Amino acid sequence: MERLSTHSRVTRDFPPDARYLIGVSGGRDSVALLHWLISLGYKDLTVCHLNHQLRGRSSNADAQFVKRLIEHYNQELAGNALRLPGARTGERRARRATAGHIGFEVASANIRALGKKQKISVETAAREARYAFFAETARRLNCRTIFVAHHADDLVETFLINLCRGAGNTGLAAMREISTRRIDGIDLTIARPFLCVWRKEIDDYVSEHRLRFREDATNKNLTALRNRIRHRIVPYLEKTLGRNIRQNIWRTAMIAAEEEKWIDSELPDSKHADFAVGKLRALPIALQRRALLKWLRTRNVSDVGFDAVERVRSLADRDTRIAKVNLPENRHARRRAGKIFLE
Repeated sequence: MERLSTHSRVTRDFPPDARYLIGVSGGRDSVALLHWLISLGYKDLTVCHLNHQLRGRSSNADAQFVKRLIEHYNQELAGNALRLPGARTGERRARRATAGHIGFEVASANIRALGKKQKISVETAAREARYAFFAETARRLNCRTIFVAHHADDLVETFLINLCRGAGNTGLAAMREISTRRIDGIDLTIARPFLCVWRKEIDDYVSEHRLRFREDATNKNLTALRNRIRHRIVPYLEKTLGRNIRQNIWRTAMIAAEEEKWIDSELPDSKHADFAVGKLRALPIALQRRALLKWLRTRNVSDVGFDAVERVRSLADRDTRIAKVNLPENRHARRRAGKIFLE
């Protein structure tokens, strides 16, 4: 993990003396990320923890664990500042003020109820609720960058999930080391320092530094698709093919992410509330799909897949008589006066 301090884009692009948010569930990965950032001198952090209310008392215990962890780090930061030589009374106050502070933002969401209401999976509902919470915290604290603990194995699993769902290159890019996501009018920058780090390396780091963390028993529940991919599909593929496929899949996903980044930069601005039909028709079909996907995501349409994009794209067809199509969560796209808009 030491190689990250010099090779990660995150540590180069986001200096330690600025303010950042960090998502911490209390699990192994996020606890390791928090410890690692603090060890590199990131001391003006605000920890964001969302209680998903999925595991009863265990979920509440996760929040309490994270709270105690932050208290421990704040005591450690203050103590380190006071132990510096030449600490007179006035200097102690000044050092305490500049020692750094780890803030804590916590919220709760009934994920099962949200999933049922929106007719989406628990995993999708949890992800959407987390990022909505992150965006609201970013707006309130005027801090638009958040560190999250996705790692190389997460990238491989997401790639396979999206591949099986029939995703194009956008889905196969899976995750990026640095990306921006527009949520409720907030452009949230998401930084993933561990995206080139494997789960085994994180395990070794946690053991080496004797870090305590919360074990989520649902990670072993094979009902969730990601868990089946992790515990069944990837090991089966490696056994059948007789090779470690993780590195190859990871490399493919990273290549796709870089290509997607370039394509995004070539697409029309997607921040407008409507999309001009003429502008859409002027694009090649491949770029029409990319442009609409980007536009729909900026409009906070969840679970945007191929079918949803194609329905909206059909509104630009010169021969169509259809002026309205359905989208997830009871939303609609409509064409009127040469414009496509959502309602």
